[in-house]
Amino acid sequence: MTSLLTAALSLSAQAAEISLERITSDPPLQGSLPQQAEISPGGAWVTYLRPSAQDSEQLELWAQPAAGGDPQMLASAAQLLGGQQQKLSEAEKMALERKRISQSGITSYRWCGEGDQALVFPLSGDLYLLRLGQPAQRLTHDPDQPKQDPVCSPDGHSIAYVKAGKVWVQPLDGGGEARVLTPDAAGAVSYGLAEFIAAEELGRQRGFWWSPDGKRLLVLRVDESGVPLKTRAQIFADHTAMTEQRYPSAGEANAKVTALSIDIASGAQTPLLLPAEAEYIARAGWFADGTPWLQWLRRDQTLLALTEFDPRTATPRLLIEERDAAWVETHDDMVELKGLQLSGKPALLWSSERSGRKQLIAVDRKTGARHTLSKQEEPVAHLVCAGPEHIVFAGAQDRGRARELFVMDMKGKTQRLDGAAPQQWRDASGDKACTRVLVTRSAWGEPPRLELRDIAGKAPALALPGSAPDPLLAQITPQPQVLDIKAADGTTPLNAFYLPPLDGKPGPHATLVLAYGGPHASTVNWAWPRETALMAHWQRLGFGIMMVDTRGMANRDRAFTRAHHRAFGKVEVADLFAATRQLPKLVPDVDAQRIGFWGWSYGGFLAARAMLDADTPFASAAGVAPPTDWTLYDTAYTERYLGLPDGGKAETYRQANLPSRAALLSKPLLLIHGTADDNVLFDNSLQLIQALQDEGKAFELMIYPGKAHGIAGRKARLHLYRTLDGFFTRTLKP
Repeated sequence: MTSLLTAALSLSAQAAEISLERITSDPPLQGSLPQQAEISPGGAWVTYLRPSAQDSEQLELWAQPAAGGDPQMLASAAQLLGGQQQKLSEAEKMALERKRISQSGITSYRWCGEGDQALVFPLSGDLYLLRLGQPAQRLTHDPDQPKQDPVCSPDGHSIAYVKAGKVWVQPLDGGGEARVLTPDAAGAVSYGLAEFIAAEELGRQRGFWWSPDGKRLLVLRVDESGVPLKTRAQIFADHTAMTEQRYPSAGEANAKVTALSIDIASGAQTPLLLPAEAEYIARAGWFADGTPWLQWLRRDQTLLALTEFDPRTATPRLLIEERDAAWVETHDDMVELKGLQLSGKPALLWSSERSGRKQLIAVDRKTGARHTLSKQEEPVAHLVCAGPEHIVFAGAQDRGRARELFVMDMKGKTQRLDGAAPQQWRDASGDKACTRVLVTRSAWGEPPRLELRDIAGKAPALALPGSAPDPLLAQITPQPQVLDIKAADGTTPLNAFYLPPLDGKPGPHATLVLAYGGPHASTVNWAWPRETALMAHWQRLGFGIMMVDTRGMANRDRAFTRAHHRAFGKVEVADLFAATRQLPKLVPDVDAQRIGFWGWSYGGFLAARAMLDADTPFASAAGVAPPTDWTLYDTAYTERYLGLPDGGKAETYRQANLPSRAALLSKPLLLIHGTADDNVLFDNSLQLIQALQDEGKAFELMIYPGKAHGIAGRKARLHLYRTLDGFFTRTLKP
């Protein structure tokens, strides 16, 4: 039956054509999915951002009754700005880049207070308050000083936000003017915002938190005066803008981040002091009893700790330590379990890899004693929500190729959430009481869709609207062939898919290999692949496609994910080469002499590294935004895997350095980079370019003026895909 289905899908795919113009045009081929969906605090509404019907790159704010009913648009940039151009400061652009948001319009929002009546959002430098059923109210009128990260107090009567590097508090009931809560932000000092490392590498996008009673704020002070100032040349077609950015490269000084508890009424500040070894503040917040806490990391990231502070004296007390000889992963899994009392206090939910794969445990807040809760055969992905009687979490299935949702009681008894099925990818966020969850579900050939589910299963699932996929999508998506691939060690199974060429021509075909190779990601799974339509296009050009996840990537056990420890450019390269050499033995029509490679970011590093090797199995490769010299990349990411660079002399950095391998290039290589990339700085490609030129090596280059790491925009993406088409057609032709 499976072979007949595959044959039928392949014939269907052959009959339908797909162009690059359609792939990059509006409306999106895969349809649209509501973004940043939330259940309102009172549970009556589901709100989300939705692309405009007129322009999918403009986001609008929408709401839908949780009990069912028609969705309604609450606000749009076009409506509020009256046709004026939206303004974004460089700091706001960088913040959106950290969140991987490439669209404009209303790009974030928050419910205000504990009720279902009001929301706040920033737009074009100012703040807006929207009470349901009323037009949005403009709260501020100085757009030249952008307001960032607005958050209402728990009672909804005040709002705090960051302006000009300072935290401001403003009444919402007409009872006074906005006032500054923190000292003047002088030079490289700011308050209330996440520094670059926290936002880019640690997953913390915020810099202040309200206390449960709304009387205090926990605020982070960031001093970047010791962080080297890097100048980025944002090269556009008609001008060059020099942008200065505090960017800590590996081995350099990080921002000094300290925590303060600030009384709202008096402005009195109480420092929350951590040990000298606390290099990074990864998370922060308040316990329900009004005790502030900080989750912090040592610089080598082999220690992750949770410290609480006495609300009256600010005396610190260490609650939890997590240690790992390689590194400890940060997480958002720490919450209080009201339904599980230990030593007279709510237990703390925590995640740990001590068992060899990530699991959820309960920790006694008083004694630190640990109690195992989850006993999954594969790693837990993350906590979704926790209620009085149960916990909802996402976890890996099918050797990391699938993700499912699970409901667990306080004794560890676990069952799948309704809607479970093989070969799918489900994730979710929950409401405050953890009675309902917003489930995002996708599968191979099925773009993500969002629905509201009742955890108890007492109400039918409510589908949330998004624009439907183009019917063409179902015609061009073939079923992948699961490959039995072994890692370079000869024993570890690697996840790999193969898609056959669909040009209708007999005989050996060229193949494109797609891989990322880096930590914290996986691409070979049953989730909707973002590049499905592009891969379908390449199949019609006569390319077979192999997708492979090397050791070191995500969703597997600890032994698998720690393969990058002190070893960039080694284990994943060996696995990539081994998988590529196994492919012709598993798929007879693969021409072993015509295999190309394409990767982005870490995958771009892997592409360039694969070609700078005398033993490469690839005929050509294209690398987009590649890190080439890891001493240029940021501290937290690079040092986590490679350690400190020791002035560039460390062996871990030397063996991963690409410019030093330039003399080994003997086959076609295409380098692609945006000149305004503030993540993998353009300097990375410049160094490799110079090294290749110094060695007299011919290579191809495509730069995108003014584009950041994602090379966003429909026209830029169309040009990028055409460039890749031309390169691989030339270099892999018969």
